[in-house]
Amino acid sequence: MTDSHLTRRRLLRYGAYGAGAAALGSTAASWERLTGADIPGRDDGSLVVATLGPAYGPEAIRTLREGFRELHPDIKLEINAVQAVDWSDFFAKILTQVAAGTAPDLVYVATEGVQLFAQRLGVALDKWVKRDAAELKEYFADVHPSLVESMMYEGSLYQLPVEFNAADMYLNRQVLRRAGAEYPPADWTRDDFTSLLRDMKQASGSRFTPYFWTNRLWGGVVPWLFANGTNLLAESKAPGGEWLWDSFYPAGRRRGRGGGFRWTTPQATHDRVEEVYDYLASLVRDGLCTRPEGGNGQNLIGVFSTGRVGVTPAGGFWAGGLHLAGMERDGFDVQYFPRWRTQRMQYGAAGYALLRTSKRQEEAWEFIKYAARKDTLTQLFTTNQTTPARRSMLTAGRYEETGPANWQVFYDTLDRFPDTGPIPAPPQVAEVEQLLLKHTGTALASSRSVRPALRRLQGDLEKAMGRDA
Repeated sequence: MTDSHLTRRRLLRYGAYGAGAAALGSTAASWERLTGADIPGRDDGSLVVATLGPAYGPEAIRTLREGFRELHPDIKLEINAVQAVDWSDFFAKILTQVAAGTAPDLVYVATEGVQLFAQRLGVALDKWVKRDAAELKEYFADVHPSLVESMMYEGSLYQLPVEFNAADMYLNRQVLRRAGAEYPPADWTRDDFTSLLRDMKQASGSRFTPYFWTNRLWGGVVPWLFANGTNLLAESKAPGGEWLWDSFYPAGRRRGRGGGFRWTTPQATHDRVEEVYDYLASLVRDGLCTRPEGGNGQNLIGVFSTGRVGVTPAGGFWAGGLHLAGMERDGFDVQYFPRWRTQRMQYGAAGYALLRTSKRQEEAWEFIKYAARKDTLTQLFTTNQTTPARRSMLTAGRYEETGPANWQVFYDTLDRFPDTGPIPAPPQVAEVEQLLLKHTGTALASSRSVRPALRRLQGDLEKAMGRDA
């Protein structure tokens, strides 16, 4: 092991997360590919960056490599686009490389893995941020503090966020017209949402689904929990972080910020959690939505774009996805998630994590700064496949071709609702997510299934959170 903190038992636990189990099961057949031994540049002194393959295609990789070379011709750079089904599968493959002693220097990590990597594998960026504060002032002035706070762990900063996606609500305008319904206002409520679904159902055929959502940690049941003023795990803030907030954010924007989020005690049997599941079960019972499916939501693009689904939660990435699917920019729009007890919303962000096994940490820091530059992100995010972390990049011109008309919602989800926060992702995120998916599916089998399923979810979560990640 290259990291004494990562035992084989922990590795196998995360290997079972997503498709990683299959990868570990076929180690003998594909050890070079699994460990990264066949990565170009692995042994030639290059700085190696691992990204999730589907998120960065060949053109994006070329853009990153060539731009970095112009700034730092003395640093060899290799970008390894790891092909993985989703973030879980990706993290499992990275952990396998770490165990094999072939870890990359930098890993592109989403909210789902921030605390896992920070606790076990990551290097805090504090000393470099303090050293290069003058250079970074422009960056922090352009990035919402909530995104930065989501990349902190126990008082230290581990990543510079470069992108994010909040779970806003997409609406099919063809379906709205068919139902004789208006585009909802920003302050619409859960009851308004339910009434809209009923109108859509009444105006459409039997193959139509008013509301469709996927069973996952981001954009599944969690935004409804946030809207009802609760969470899957008790949420608090770690102390610390003043070194960052006092240096880069004015008093009004740093108020209430801390050293990162803490997710601790499971609360699946809380009354408000049960209320959420009861509500979703009622939508299923009344034919206003189907039982949630697994997956990353890509299967939704086809049914939404053809008018077989009316409403679904998604982030800025869907603007580009719907455009590529042939949907006209005026065929859909987006609005904030509806209010329940609150209108707090959820998001996931991503940035580059520096691994403590890296022998090129200074060079890695230069890449982290380069990857967060506005000109770099402008070249990378040309098709609206995500929401840039930099506020100044969200302009009418960016969405002129792809839509939606109400594109301001994407960043205003943070600006207008400053308590909007990240999905609950403690270091034990692998088990937490799998348990949430499993028991959510069971809970929504019928209205009578909710309470027993939540009791089982609570017990399983208590065991998972009681174990060291």
